[in-house]
Amino acid sequence: MEQNVLGTNVVTQIGILVHDIEKTAKAYAEFLGVEPRFVTTDEYEKAQTAYKGNATKARSRLAFFKIGPSLDLELIQPDHEPSTWRNDLNEFGEGVHHIAFVVNGIKEKIIKLSEKKMPLLQTGEYTGGRYAYIDAKDELKVILELLEND
Repeated sequence: MEQNVLGTNVVTQIGILVHDIEKTAKAYAEFLGVEPRFVTTDEYEKAQTAYKGNATKARSRLAFFKIGPSLDLELIQPDHEPSTWRNDLNEFGEGVHHIAFVVNGIKEKIIKLSEKKMPLLQTGEYTGGRYAYIDAKDELKVILELLEND
């Protein structure tokens, strides 16, 4: 068997697209018995978000639930700017969007995954790191999110 592509096999996050983050967060809080932490993604000037190679002002409201020692459940309510979040919510409706892994060497991982026919969809910056969404739907049936922390 080939060596692990990402250098890790630990899923750190499951992302779910929603239309109404308040309503869905309340349902998860009651179900899990855990309160969410709400965040809004940064504006373009800081996030430098690119979707399919083009700059976008896309932003999302996020709710994070800590559901394990190293696992978060992330609810995502996107705005209407072009993004993988908006595209998938429009095309497929609410539900699982991605699974995320913390990696080292994100640029190299993007190249390696592209060579395996898993192309880059979206990138951006956040305080303390960066992310990349990879279209692994054909091979793995889900979008991958790579997180690289400083």
